[in-house]
Amino acid sequence: MNLLINLDPLSSVPLQRQLYDSFRRMILSGELSRGQKIPSTRELANELGISRTTVTASYEDLLSEGYLEAATGSGTYVSRQMPDELLRAAEVDLKLDGDSVAAPKQTDKAEIPLSERLSWYGASLEEREWLKFSDVESPVEFSFGRPDFAEFPMRVWMQLHSLHARKRSLSSLDYPSRSQGYLPLREALSAYLSRSRAVHCSAEQIIVVNGSQQAIDLVTRVLIDRDELAAIEEPGYLGAQRALIAQGANVLSIPVDYQGLRVDVLKRRSAETAERIKLVYVTPSHQFPTGVVLSLPRRLELLSWAAKTGTFIIEDDYDSEYRYKGRPVPALAGLDKSNSVIYIGTFSKVLMPALRIGYLVVPPQLVRVFSRAKWLADRHSPLLDQQVLTDFIRQGHLDRHVRKMRALYERKRKLVLKTIGELFGAHAQVLGDNAGINVLVRFTTQLTDSEIEEQCRARGIGLSSTRQEYLVTPQQGEFLLNYGGLSEEQITYALSVLAEIVL
Repeated sequence: MNLLINLDPLSSVPLQRQLYDSFRRMILSGELSRGQKIPSTRELANELGISRTTVTASYEDLLSEGYLEAATGSGTYVSRQMPDELLRAAEVDLKLDGDSVAAPKQTDKAEIPLSERLSWYGASLEEREWLKFSDVESPVEFSFGRPDFAEFPMRVWMQLHSLHARKRSLSSLDYPSRSQGYLPLREALSAYLSRSRAVHCSAEQIIVVNGSQQAIDLVTRVLIDRDELAAIEEPGYLGAQRALIAQGANVLSIPVDYQGLRVDVLKRRSAETAERIKLVYVTPSHQFPTGVVLSLPRRLELLSWAAKTGTFIIEDDYDSEYRYKGRPVPALAGLDKSNSVIYIGTFSKVLMPALRIGYLVVPPQLVRVFSRAKWLADRHSPLLDQQVLTDFIRQGHLDRHVRKMRALYERKRKLVLKTIGELFGAHAQVLGDNAGINVLVRFTTQLTDSEIEEQCRARGIGLSSTRQEYLVTPQQGEFLLNYGGLSEEQITYALSVLAEIVL
């Protein structure tokens, strides 16, 4: 039999693959029917003028995938078990070096909406308003909370990385025995938290995760069912909002003032509802995005309320290392006496976002369930990075880096405050300037937030308002200025451009 097979010896696609694609197209389109005998490898090789080895390799691929079947002593045939549904596929887009062939149109296709083919969780991600970020990054970005990469001790980090890579331990290539993370790292984190955040915990209570967002995701999936109540700050961190909403939680927004979360409002709303609030998500050391610090009296009040109601407090301590005025306020987890606090820490702001190492500190009664949830999520976090980070902490590099960066960020912070005061005067109010690597600014202006963002981006300045951080009523003219990753020259330039636009 003669088959219409065109092969292009000048194509970048190997002849073996071209031949495979041709047969697959003819089978799926119905040109070759089920049970039809095809030429022998020798016959087809002679007909096409190519190597028999090439034909044999293509046939073997088609046989292994079930398109062909071989009968000993008889020859090779198109598979007799080919489903009719496959042979009548609506539009089988088979490409051979850029050419596309469509199979006959299907007439019995089941029209099932995508929302019914997804889980409830998947449908919620598909349908609900999601995170909105620009696909194009501006030369100067206030939108992203990056650390200053130029000051990262890359030489030290790479030396430690090379040291562990050269050990060539075969055990490092295997699955870890436990999902909680590298034990020496958890021990180093336990000591670090004790001296820096007054959080006294065992290594057993620490679970290494891939950044704070995975920590938040694990918490919501372990603690929250659909239609259960969860409280969050208003305004609050968008990643936590969306994780709770995607899980199906009924989210209560609790306002924030100059002393942080309004615990009195939380207690009142808790008393007004028949349902128990399962968890409260807070950023007490540097509230996101306002930057205010949860006062000590409110911390104690929140802990007392949680102990009485059985509510878990999720403490996201994402950049507590950078505080510029006054003594550091103890972490909630360090004050907790009733095992109510689940503590989240990350190295994204302290070292680099690409490291993707964060950690959970969970009460003893939750260690087993969170360890299992981590195992189901991704089995374990990358071991080599954990080993490098362990030495980085134990050898004192982390503490030295934090001290150095705290001085650098304080200098940038002062520059931001000074420049805003000189350029904007009474037209700008600054919040959250005592900690972190960003400040919140409220402008008095006739422009809308979208107009300010668009004009800034046209001038090469990336800027985002905080409207997405609000669940209820966004504050107009409110913007978060992330200055950590910018040079002093970029800060001065960007603020001058912003003043020309806003005023």
